[in-house]
Amino acid sequence: MSTVLVTGCSSGIGLATALELARGGHQVLATMRHPERAPQLEETAANEKLWIKVLPLDVDSDESVSSCFKAISEPIDVLVNNAGIEVHGSVEELPMSSMIAVMNTNCFGAVRCIKAVLPQMRGRQSGCIVNVSSISGRIAHSPLSAYCASKFALEAFSEALAGEVKPFNIRVALIEPGIQDTRMARDISKGSPSIYRQVDRFSGLFHASLASPISPDASAAAIRQIIESGTWQLRHLPGPNAAPFVAWRASMTDEQWVDWNALNDDAWYDVVQRDFGIDAHRP
Repeated sequence: MSTVLVTGCSSGIGLATALELARGGHQVLATMRHPERAPQLEETAANEKLWIKVLPLDVDSDESVSSCFKAISEPIDVLVNNAGIEVHGSVEELPMSSMIAVMNTNCFGAVRCIKAVLPQMRGRQSGCIVNVSSISGRIAHSPLSAYCASKFALEAFSEALAGEVKPFNIRVALIEPGIQDTRMARDISKGSPSIYRQVDRFSGLFHASLASPISPDASAAAIRQIIESGTWQLRHLPGPNAAPFVAWRASMTDEQWVDWNALNDDAWYDVVQRDFGIDAHRP
């Protein structure tokens, strides 16, 4: 049994992970910005008599991270950096404030938490850090340029960190989900007005994919497997659509990928239908 701190537990993968781990016998410190706005986790924990302690934590804030970790008396065996936000839109239309915010939460938020927990893990010569990335940390595409950039940064940071801390018996792993049924994916599927066609096309792709939704439980199960197995594997692709998307991108040259994103609508929809059997047209 491990003591696991999970960030971003109000919904989606974080909520599913907190429950998956607690049901597996782990002690879970479940954090979120505003616990009072998301009572579901505490209610479920009480009903099922699970060891879950809900704590306030804003990963964007140095002060909040410092206060949260200092208040925890239990040694933290595992840190799961799941807290994240999503913004979408073309580079031209997306405000700089949104680009900065997504980088601050998705990358620097994880860094803050890692820096808070590493001294104790290094001192004990034991620990595990799981960073929740995305296939968008491997595949750059419009209209998720800012989100992709934040996840690419998290991937690079994690890969470098893994080599730094392995001599201290600290494992680092990346979870790279595809399209799963989360609030972020639902937001993308709604679309938004844009002068760039990619915005509407990708909202249609997400909308069609969510017609047969993949639960965030797939990522939660993968995180539990990483923790319990002791694996040193760096990257993990949970769910049935993550690996095919990554393999699809890897099958193209960079120039072919750019050309595919630049196709006219009819050709773009035809390729998605041909390669994935998905009709991405908006209903």
